[in-house]
Amino acid sequence: MSSRELVILSVGGVRFVTWASTLQQFPESRLARMVNDDDPEFKLVNGEFFVDRDGALFSYIMDFLRTLQVSLPTDFSDYQRLQREAEYYGLYPLADLLSQEHLLKPKLEILEVRFSLQEMQAFFRIFGSCSTTIEALAEQITVFTGQQSGQGWNSPFTSQKRLVPLPLERPSHHDVVFLCGTEYSAGDQVVARYVSIKPDNRKLINGTNVLGLLLDSLLKDGFRLISTRTVASEEKVECYTFERMKRAAGLAIMVNQTAGSSGVAQARRSQMQKGR
Repeated sequence: MSSRELVILSVGGVRFVTWASTLQQFPESRLARMVNDDDPEFKLVNGEFFVDRDGALFSYIMDFLRTLQVSLPTDFSDYQRLQREAEYYGLYPLADLLSQEHLLKPKLEILEVRFSLQEMQAFFRIFGSCSTTIEALAEQITVFTGQQSGQGWNSPFTSQKRLVPLPLERPSHHDVVFLCGTEYSAGDQVVARYVSIKPDNRKLINGTNVLGLLLDSLLKDGFRLISTRTVASEEKVECYTFERMKRAAGLAIMVNQTAGSSGVAQARRSQMQKGR
């Protein structure tokens, strides 16, 4: 069968359509031998190969053949069954990756938001167990500063005023600090700090509004609020704790093609960090 021919498989009643070349990624596998009509167990019936195996698990095997990496849902738990299916099809590099279950399982991620009000300013500190999440939040949050004509906490943003973006404070890789509101500077000038959180385009000065937008953004990003407490009542410091299951790094096969070979000559393990 030509590598550019379409192949139809019915695996446990679930139908898959793919290129022959996809199934030939690993020439020693039973799927490659099936395409080459070299495995007596798999027969072509009415233009389809029928395979009496688990169709739902085979979808992950097809994803691996198409991408050469293992990336499973955060709620996936059938590692041993999927490994057994990989061994059945003769996909031993995949079975080898699945044996590293501790690397594939999602990790619990904790994030804490501390919020305090002091006169006309609100202070925020976000601490997270995952530095990449903090990096992503730092890119979403922008603080703008400028002269404020009004002197009230709820004074609206004046588009005629030129606002300058400020860099966020990063005490460490695991936290970010910023503030909003107004304060007096030299000459009784009022300096205002507005906060914008992507993808929302508003520039907010009211700390309570910023807090609401920040918490809503975290909930939409898959976090779950697990506790709310007052850390220091005299300073009005509130603490919001979130958690979520973070997808693990994808394990990938790096392949080397040798001259004249018709498929994968060698395979080695590596890790590829997947984005949020």
